[in-house]
Amino acid sequence: MKDNKKSNSIRILLIIVFAIIFVCCCVYIGFYLYNSSRAETEYTTISTSAQTTTQGALADNPVDFESLQAQNDEIYAWIKIDDTDVDYPIVQSKNDDNFYLNHSAMDKSWLASGAIYTQGCNSIDFSDPITLVYGHNGYKETMFTTLHKFEDADFFNSHEYFYIYLPGRKLTYQVISAFKYDDRHIMNSFNFADTNDLKTFQNTVTNPTSALKNVRTDLDTEINENSKIVVLSTCITNQKSNRYLVCGVLVKDEQTN
Repeated sequence: MKDNKKSNSIRILLIIVFAIIFVCCCVYIGFYLYNSSRAETEYTTISTSAQTTTQGALADNPVDFESLQAQNDEIYAWIKIDDTDVDYPIVQSKNDDNFYLNHSAMDKSWLASGAIYTQGCNSIDFSDPITLVYGHNGYKETMFTTLHKFEDADFFNSHEYFYIYLPGRKLTYQVISAFKYDDRHIMNSFNFADTNDLKTFQNTVTNPTSALKNVRTDLDTEINENSKIVVLSTCITNQKSNRYLVCGVLVKDEQTN
């Protein structure tokens, strides 16, 4: 009798444990799908509301910054990479460097997929020698998830440039490299006002040691102390201590309508 009672108790306990695990899994999956859906909706809303057409002697600027900044005055730029889903505003919080890690660019509401953002250590005119732009990976194809397309050599070789728009300006960056890096805070780990630190990081960008890398050696411009490099940083699935970086150097700065 005691053995039967013990077996029944163990059986009931296991059922309860499995039920709890099942409920937790359902909640997690539901939470992920909800946030992924919100991220995709935000992407569609942003892409639809931000586009306008301008033509003339100056370069085209497809972004209606006036409308975007009426919704959020912390939107200051827009990034676009052809044949990816990277087509987003860039924001920078005036008060909290990590605010947009989990808040919407459009209305500052809580959003697990966050926004594409920079931190206060970088200027908002892309004049710094190194600018870090952050975005999440893993919410379906949103934010910086499709940066991982640059892991494919053919894609890397056929997609040389990405574009950043500001009010009145179009910045064209040539992709130097895409590679796995550690999770250090780059802007806090180097003093880019120091020539040696800057050169050290530039050497990392032009000649990364990672086994997961693609590098472009035939560049339109020389990398030197006057170069303006933008580093796009995102996570790598199931690798919390690593980041995936796509690095580009400014090769053209055009005025726009």
